[in-house]
Amino acid sequence: MMLIPTHHFRNIERKPEYLQPEKCVPPPYPGPVGTMWFIRDGCGIACAIVTWFLVLYAEFVVLFVMLIPSRDYVYSIINGIVFNLLAFLALASHCRAMLTDPEPARKWPSLCLGEVHLFLKSWTSLFQAAASASCVCKRCIRKMDHHCPWVNNCVGENNQKYFVLFTMYIALISLHALIMVGFHFLHCFEEDWTKCSSFSPPTTVILLILLCFEGLLFLIFTSVMFGTQVHSICTDETGIEQLKKEERRWAKKTKWMNMKAVFGHPFSLGWASPFATPDQGKADPYQYVV
Repeated sequence: MMLIPTHHFRNIERKPEYLQPEKCVPPPYPGPVGTMWFIRDGCGIACAIVTWFLVLYAEFVVLFVMLIPSRDYVYSIINGIVFNLLAFLALASHCRAMLTDPEPARKWPSLCLGEVHLFLKSWTSLFQAAASASCVCKRCIRKMDHHCPWVNNCVGENNQKYFVLFTMYIALISLHALIMVGFHFLHCFEEDWTKCSSFSPPTTVILLILLCFEGLLFLIFTSVMFGTQVHSICTDETGIEQLKKEERRWAKKTKWMNMKAVFGHPFSLGWASPFATPDQGKADPYQYVV
């Protein structure tokens, strides 16, 4: 047993039945910098459209049912700015997660064998294992966590930050919307329902109940996803590795180093920005047990 410095690769099962090149399509050579990455999957595209529609629906109800008709202008302005900022960051994170190639650009030739993506450095015969192959993305992806239809993309080493931000901001706007719905109901019960909205009382109630149901559902779902993603990053195990309960054969790093490996070096406000690309070039080399 020995430790060799290298990038963060995963264990490879060296059983003959896994080495079936005819069952794995080699990944395409990465395009030039700036080329847009997009998965042409009907289900994923539909889920992405639904995601945008639900966020825009919440935007409509918050603005035109609750905030604009309100006579408390300070309350409306503050909550309108906060909600719109969080919604904008959520949709921006969604776009970055969907349009970012989850697999970092490779610097050496690659070969796909069955479920395992092997990186072969030129002039050496050292094979180093990556993570998993995706049937939807039709390629092998390093540190692949899972394929998410809501962002129509695989979550891997290159776009995990944006997916985490997406789940965080969706959870925040869902919580914010639920709080505003609660205050709006209390306000309308104390006053005349015809004065607390520009819509009729039955329409207002239906719109608020639908928003409440949507906010509660999304809050639970995205909070769980956010928690599992942060746990996965801190423990340095992808969702696939946790499900497979694979034996850990890579060197253990601190939780802080694992967070910086995903969100960038050093810690900054850029961690919360979907427009800041993580700087992983300064990451300390990981160690892999062979």
